[in-house]
Amino acid sequence: MSRRTTIGAAALVVSGGIVLSRVLGLLRDLLIANLLGATAAGDIYFAAFFIPDLLFYLMAGGYMTITFIPILSRYFVDDDEEGAWRSFAAVLRPVTLAMTALTALTIIFARPLVDLLFVRLSDWLPVSDAAKRLTEMQLAEVASLTRIVAPAQLFFLLGSLLMAVQYAKRQFLIPALAPLVYNLSIIAGGLISWAIGKPSPTGFVYGALAGAIIGNFSLQVYGARRAGLRWMPGTPWRHPSVWEYAVLALPLMLGQSIAVLDEQFVRIFGQWAGEGSITQLGLARRLNMLPVGMIAQAAGVAAYPFLTRLFAEGRHTELAATLRKALQYTVFAGAAATAAVLAASQPAVRVVFERGEFTTAATVGTAAALVPYAFSIPVWGAHQLYARGFYARREMWVPVTTGTIGTVVGIGLYLWLFDLMGTPGMALASTLAMVVYTVLMATVWYHRTGTGELRPLLISTVRSAIAAGMAAAAGWWAVSSVTGAITAAGFWRSLGSLAVGALVVGSVFIGVARLLRAPELAGLRRRQR
Repeated sequence: MSRRTTIGAAALVVSGGIVLSRVLGLLRDLLIANLLGATAAGDIYFAAFFIPDLLFYLMAGGYMTITFIPILSRYFVDDDEEGAWRSFAAVLRPVTLAMTALTALTIIFARPLVDLLFVRLSDWLPVSDAAKRLTEMQLAEVASLTRIVAPAQLFFLLGSLLMAVQYAKRQFLIPALAPLVYNLSIIAGGLISWAIGKPSPTGFVYGALAGAIIGNFSLQVYGARRAGLRWMPGTPWRHPSVWEYAVLALPLMLGQSIAVLDEQFVRIFGQWAGEGSITQLGLARRLNMLPVGMIAQAAGVAAYPFLTRLFAEGRHTELAATLRKALQYTVFAGAAATAAVLAASQPAVRVVFERGEFTTAATVGTAAALVPYAFSIPVWGAHQLYARGFYARREMWVPVTTGTIGTVVGIGLYLWLFDLMGTPGMALASTLAMVVYTVLMATVWYHRTGTGELRPLLISTVRSAIAAGMAAAAGWWAVSSVTGAITAAGFWRSLGSLAVGALVVGSVFIGVARLLRAPELAGLRRRQR
């Protein structure tokens, strides 16, 4: 079996899990919108995750698997499983101790931290409408919910280490189940709170904690043991892997990028636009992340273990070629997804969210944010792959440095575009910051690896953009013809317009891609057969 076919098979497993996870995530968000609406209650729910998520990112939890896979892969290449398991034990202990201490501090100081990030930060930043923010009572509830969900980050972090073991062994199924269990638990928590009384953010938050314990930790213990993991007693605290892990993780801890802070910016800056704006921005971003997860995240997660092994084996030219091919397919699929979202943003939001406490006004506001977000889909795909290319080469500082620049640019764009455009301006700022980050990272990549793989990628990107532009225009016309005025369109007309829009966008995109002789189309057909 060829390496490309193996990556494709892994991507199918990962993508399948992500598709199911995103569908459940969509059901979760549908339930949140239905029971809480684009109201203060919805804003409180989203805000409650800000500090715990930030804590997870500051511990480089989002990059734990990326950081640890190269360490494990070196042992596996040398057929030294015992060394790999000792490495696991050595890294697990300090990470657990550090995260436990930070979680305890978060629980103790939740309220002053909430005040610092949601009140004082607004006072420091030059935003014209900073008076529109969470009230004192709402801040107290955010702090209370923060204490509940904070321990979940410890289980996420430990689960990431356990997933790294499975990924390094090229076993993707059990890790793919983690987000499914997590989303199901949040849904269950929300339904239980609704069944026993008035719906509130509390039930959803307890569900998130349960999902982290069950899906991201307990299930991953089983998966890692199934992959061969054994606990190695007597492993020294000063094992070489501890220092190696610290060297790889330190840049990620110090330089958080726009890719991981973007969702946090939504929670902080969204309050400036008034009640419900955090919820509208959050739901628009999550809806946009559905195709991002299916395309970009699947490609990045599936390709990374193979890129890491290629580098460990010294096959640098093949690594660059493999990354370029993955980029072509990811940008091609991402461009098609962008066209679909642009064509049908309003009916999509209406069909998914508009019921219960989620009103037509909330639909219009959420759809307005979804449009600028849509342009980021192929950019997210390229970002995921370039970053993993550098991680495979153990050049952690490159994504961190370029990402920090993107973050600084992003903050400026949030402030400027919010004053200029309101809520849609924040979504546009997010997209533009990701573009800056990805372009900077690509520039360094081709400076390091040579520009031989750049020309075919640029040609492919231009073809994909042309096909997406024509498909989006045709799809928007078709959707508008069916839907009419958004305030007058009901659920069934909106659903019908989605079906028509999907058919038109898909047909035009494939037709134009065929006329342009896009090799990605033929490649996808070969894989399908």
